[in-house]
Amino acid sequence: MGEGTSEISNRKASVRYRLLAIALVPMLVILPILLGITIYRWNERFDALAISKVNDDLTIAHFYIDRMLAVTEERLAAVSQSARFRDLTAGGRVASSDLDAFLNKTADDRGLDFLYLIDDSGKVVASSSPLASASPRWDWPVVKAALDGKSSAGFDVLDRNELSALSPELAERARIALVSSTADPNSGTQQESRGLVLHSATVATWGNGERGALVAGVLLNKNTSFIDTINRLIYNEASLPADSRGTATVFLSDVRISTNVDLFEGRRAIGTRVSPEVGEAVLKYGKTWREQAFVVNDWYISAYQPLLDTYNRRVGMLYVGFLQKPFTDAKRETLIAIVIAFGVAVAATVPLFLVWASNIFRPLERMTRTISAVETGDLAARTGLPKMRDEIGQVASELDRLLDQVQERDAELRLWNTELNQRVEERARALQTANEQLETTTKQLIMSEKLAAIGEITAGVAHEINNPIAVIQGNLEVIQSIVGDEAEKARSEFKLIDQQLMRISEMVTNLLKFSKPQEYAGVLERYDPADVIGDTLPLVRHLLKKTTITIERENDASRLIAMPRTELQQVLINLIVNAFHAMPQGGKLTLRTFDSEADRTPGITIEVADTGNGMEPDVVRRIFDAFFTTKRREGTGLGLSICQMLVTRQGGTIAVASKPGEGTTFTVWLPEAA
Repeated sequence: MGEGTSEISNRKASVRYRLLAIALVPMLVILPILLGITIYRWNERFDALAISKVNDDLTIAHFYIDRMLAVTEERLAAVSQSARFRDLTAGGRVASSDLDAFLNKTADDRGLDFLYLIDDSGKVVASSSPLASASPRWDWPVVKAALDGKSSAGFDVLDRNELSALSPELAERARIALVSSTADPNSGTQQESRGLVLHSATVATWGNGERGALVAGVLLNKNTSFIDTINRLIYNEASLPADSRGTATVFLSDVRISTNVDLFEGRRAIGTRVSPEVGEAVLKYGKTWREQAFVVNDWYISAYQPLLDTYNRRVGMLYVGFLQKPFTDAKRETLIAIVIAFGVAVAATVPLFLVWASNIFRPLERMTRTISAVETGDLAARTGLPKMRDEIGQVASELDRLLDQVQERDAELRLWNTELNQRVEERARALQTANEQLETTTKQLIMSEKLAAIGEITAGVAHEINNPIAVIQGNLEVIQSIVGDEAEKARSEFKLIDQQLMRISEMVTNLLKFSKPQEYAGVLERYDPADVIGDTLPLVRHLLKKTTITIERENDASRLIAMPRTELQQVLINLIVNAFHAMPQGGKLTLRTFDSEADRTPGITIEVADTGNGMEPDVVRRIFDAFFTTKRREGTGLGLSICQMLVTRQGGTIAVASKPGEGTTFTVWLPEAA
């Protein structure tokens, strides 16, 4: 029992299992949580956008109805002011048959269901069609306003008797059989006999100065052309996905009297009722309903708004909406795709990591066994691993080398120990001094060996690089001489190649300076930073061909700096390339140099400013952190960190200022050369 517990504890403490946990926990635990949060927020945002769209659709429908009321009012006023109307009523004489014919033609042209003229007592003088009553109800607000000299239009609800007074045919058209909302076949049906009328009236004046009113109306019950016009206006071909469809409805109270919602194929849902929840919110409390709702036989993203009559009472509703199912299907398909992609990524990554981990830990386990063997006294134990270029291979080779030294020193110490035992009394003091000298010499030898090894490696690398540079330069000159005058066409390219070869040569020289600093001692070159900017721009010229970016330069600095040219060039290339990436649609890059001071120290400032996308504050705070990058597929996150290191090493500073949508400015300050 104790051994099993100890083994489990050792496994938990093992580096192997800890590294596996470090690698897998973010992928299998944290990443799914983040994905879940992201999907939840995305779903909320998606629904909010859908509600926003249906609200915009409702606004358009409401605007259309308001515009239709205004147009009806204007057209009716135009009729009362027309020359033909004045001729027919000239001198106070009303030619009834001619005026009836005129009103009938006007009603047909304007799409009016009734149009009649009344005097100031409410008596019908003329009508577009015979009225069932000579004195229909005339105390409507729109009619009273017209008799008072003001045109107006609005919605009014006419009951069956009021419709019959205008025309029995109109009353019959308004009648709608209500569709029962229950499953009981014996519940029967009811009828809606009232009519919702778009009511309009305007003042009409006879030639003798007598004044009356011209009254017109359009019955909205079963008026499919009216609702179809609204639907076509809002939901054109490009406004919704192919599988969705838009609908619009006019309600009288809670009953659909005009709609393009289908009850079943070939029949519209006229006579069906809105849900009690929606009806109460809109009709009772006057709210505008904007959310998902079950409409007749399917779920729609819906918006309902109350309709007010000329008495300012809520008498109906205006509805617009579109089918929710295509959007729900799209969200579900997206979620499934994300889950599948995550599963594929996990399935591909985890086995690969396990293989890599095995390759890493196998050499480490051999080194552990070797050390254990040495601890037991087997000084001849070695890892026996082949030479590898990675860090673990180097550690293994170094361990074997150290074990060789330990074995050699052990043999020497054993020999010295035998000699010391023989002469312990005579040479104890001398042996102690010799031992101290030996330790000092050993330390110096190790240090000398390390420095010599570094020098040899560096000098060898520099030598190996110089050889191909010389070959490239020689062949470049040969190519130029061969092509002759044709070389002039690629002069800038040859110059760029030569500059880069010089840059490599300068890097090699720096390596040699590192390996043999005593041979390259001297003073750093002092130069104008504008020269380095001029040498840097040709190196990034190829990026300008990918977009329309203009470059502006302002060289106002009069002081010189002593930072190594290649290091300053590396900083500028990083900043300029980042600026290009921030302006994929084009923009302006500004490069400025001017004299400045920092903490009373004279120096110069180099500004690299772009008009790109800018950065959020949290990105600005982390922009110089190593391995932090916003280029998910391309960047390593080291460019700006290296720039900061190179600048601060010269006693300078680098800072950034950026706002989303306003561009970014990097500011490099360097002290003046002594």
